[in-house]
Amino acid sequence: MQFRKKDLLGIKQLEPEEIEVVLETAETFKEISTRPIKKVPTLRGRTVVHLFYEPSTRTRTSFEIAAKRLSADTFNISASTSSIVKGETLLDTAKNLEAMNPDVIVLRHSAAGAPHMLARRVEASVINAGDGMHEHPTQALLDLLTIRDNKGTISGQTVAIIGDIAHSRVARSNIWALTKMGARVLVGGPNTMIPQDLDKLGVEVFNHLEDVIPEADVIMMLRIQLERQGKMLLPSLREYSKVFGLNEEKLSTAKPDVLIMHPGPINRGVEISPSVADGPYSVILDQVTNGVAVRMALLYLLIGGEKDD
Repeated sequence: MQFRKKDLLGIKQLEPEEIEVVLETAETFKEISTRPIKKVPTLRGRTVVHLFYEPSTRTRTSFEIAAKRLSADTFNISASTSSIVKGETLLDTAKNLEAMNPDVIVLRHSAAGAPHMLARRVEASVINAGDGMHEHPTQALLDLLTIRDNKGTISGQTVAIIGDIAHSRVARSNIWALTKMGARVLVGGPNTMIPQDLDKLGVEVFNHLEDVIPEADVIMMLRIQLERQGKMLLPSLREYSKVFGLNEEKLSTAKPDVLIMHPGPINRGVEISPSVADGPYSVILDQVTNGVAVRMALLYLLIGGEKDD
């Protein structure tokens, strides 16, 4: 199966076969990042614009490195240093960018659905780099690649996602991605951070971290997203860490080949202890490495050849 989409807006719209195409393509691009000269001419003459309305370190840098390793021209626009601060709307910004004929616009925005609106109005391919509390599809894809690299398969794995589920676009994209690819997904956190009817997405909800650690093949920790909460949804960070934080003592009951994952940024000592984040089970830096390969694959699949609308 070929990847024939104009845009990558979310995991929900992808078929399992399309996800597999992205992962297989990403595998072929990994080798480029190990070369002395980390560049190929694949996207020479193409233009990628990174339009970020929210702060980002890993995602933005990863996309820029991915584009440059494929020899594309890249331009970075942040809300704080552009006409956005003068009141220009997203649509007007996009129309002006479109007049410069870019091939891809990578958008991160605080409003859910912003990339979808943009994709309907521009000819360029649009990649969702995170829209509000909705989705973060490239993070889910790199997480799938990391699991497959270490476990050999995604299907049949038991993955526990722990933390601020309600406000996490990473959690939402991963739930859709993992269930599509045949994994069993367990989701847990404070009741105030678990959406109602979450089980309708095909996941199992738990309330006690100690109950799921022994059966998890992968444990994915998420940070508390205070910036997206209108009010404090737990007594204190110390209390949260005591109940839902992952430390060496709790991890002692885990499987000997368990994987510890985190999308970053990490709040050390809150959702995860430094000894676990840096420990032998951690594949957190593998996730970062795979992020470049996945984003290279997506740029190639979207604009490296012919595409359908």
